Amino acid sequence: MKTKPSVFGALIRLLVLAVAFLPSAITLLADGTPSRHWIVIEASNKSQRTLAAELGLAIEEIKDNSIAGTADDATVDRLKRRGFRILDQKSLEFILKAFPPRDSIYHDYGEAMAELSALAAADPQLVSLFSAGSSLEGRALTVLRLNSTAKNLEPSDKPGIVFMGLHHAREHLSAEIPIMLANHLVSAYKENEEMRRLLDSRDVYIIPMVNPDGAEYDIEGDRYHMWRKNRRDNGGSMGVDLNRNYGHHWGGQGSSGYPASDTYRGPAAFSEPETQAMKSFIEQRTNIKILLSFHTFSELILYPWGYTDEGIGNARDKAVFETMAQTMAQWNRYTPQQSSDLYISSGDTTDWAYGEKGIFAFTFELTPKSMSQGGFYPGAGIVQSTFDANLRPCLYLISLAADPYSVVEQ
Repeated sequence: MKTKPSVFGALIRLLVLAVAFLPSAITLLADGTPSRHWIVIEASNKSQRTLAAELGLAIEEIKDNSIAGTADDATVDRLKRRGFRILDQKSLEFILKAFPPRDSIYHDYGEAMAELSALAAADPQLVSLFSAGSSLEGRALTVLRLNSTAKNLEPSDKPGIVFMGLHHAREHLSAEIPIMLANHLVSAYKENEEMRRLLDSRDVYIIPMVNPDGAEYDIEGDRYHMWRKNRRDNGGSMGVDLNRNYGHHWGGQGSSGYPASDTYRGPAAFSEPETQAMKSFIEQRTNIKILLSFHTFSELILYPWGYTDEGIGNARDKAVFETMAQTMAQWNRYTPQQSSDLYISSGDTTDWAYGEKGIFAFTFELTPKSMSQGGFYPGAGIVQSTFDANLRPCLYLISLAADPYSVVEQ
């Protein structure tokens, strides 16, 4: 990817040239949904970033004195009324082919499910598949399980870990990494005695696509849509941000109550079938001790809390989170930090998993580092190197599932 400019970046430059010839922003698109923009605004501190998120900005980049992200027309107006200065604004209606040739490595929903099924068929001793539930549009939320003694929905007393991808539709790389992890683990189980011993003692779950409806919409009609949410019809707008819909301090700072916002939290905690399914999945498996949710982008390792500036009150748990994050950062070179160091955000997966279930839960914001490097659509060239950078952290987490506290008790 460093040797070729991204399609996404090239189109941004074309839009900069074209913007002078465009009329003012269209309120509704052809499908009746509000038009959306990539905007950059002045914001020099956490309180300003948090307010911007509450007003509906889906923050994706943070610099010393500015932030950038996606917003609809109404959000732009709210930001202006609250005194935020708009430094740059571009329409998100980029005409992009769905997974152009260089992006063919990425999986759509059908391809992902076929690959998981092939893994299960190739090694039924280790791999099984089941559905954690259905999406709003009826797609199975498929779980790949690696357990040499328990299959499908059978209970297990082995230490458990879950890897999740694609809470946000446009973050396609976040599905590729868990799919690649599944392939690696199945191969390593056959070829490496040490990996066989490790996996024989673990209960590993991989859920590559938490938001398949949104992901399919994002590549619909031979174009990317820069879509984040699921496909809930809000009556005049579409979608709920699944990573603001979990129940721990739902509805607090850093989520939006505006349905058209990219960070719309939904009408209630766990209002969406996708988050309901994840909740039930976790609650039924008390052996799960570690959770890793993949997102893009920014190259960060994040851990609770997101909903408050306060650190984790339990000193022992805090030390575990910090030690694990700092250790993993040595391998993938991401920045480790508490989620709220960026800005306050409530209702996310990791806050709920730790706050309600005591699970050591992390978010990886994967490569690239910025929108200028490809953002959500960095191309195929970045996939293998991103997986390579994150394989060791994933194996480290699997190894720690038996006793996460061991990192501070050695």
